Amino acid sequence: MKVPDNITILFLPPYSPELNPIERLWAYRRAHFLSNRAYDDYDHLLDAGAGAWQRLTPQRL
Repeated sequence: MKVPDNITILFLPPYSPELNPIERLWAYRRAHFLSNRAYDDYDHLLDAGAGAWQRLTPQRL
């Protein structure tokens, strides 16, 4: 990849979840849709995760 002269690439540290936007989305989903619940089995957990994903609004994304 050729980088133009007026752009500087800043690499993220090896572990930096606070700088990764998807980490904030995962934290929101866990806090609002997936926490403090007991799941009967793996399929129930997958259904809950899919439901949490579908309830996200465009503003949150």
